[in-house]
Amino acid sequence: MKVHADRDRCIGAGLCALNAPSVFDQDDSGLVVVLDDSPSGAEAVDAHKLAEHICPSKAILVSEG
Repeated sequence: MKVHADRDRCIGAGLCALNAPSVFDQDDSGLVVVLDDSPSGAEAVDAHKLAEHICPSKAILVSEG
């Protein structure tokens, strides 16, 4: 699984960091920062897909491989 965050689309809602704090954080401007772009494990996959789904600006993309 690969995780990508489009910082140009990010509005700083922070839902990704709340739902998957081991993979996402926010910088001083409130924009998303990807801490781990290749997370593994079933729990991690679920959290990242949730973060992708609930992002209001659709800035998170989770892809297979």
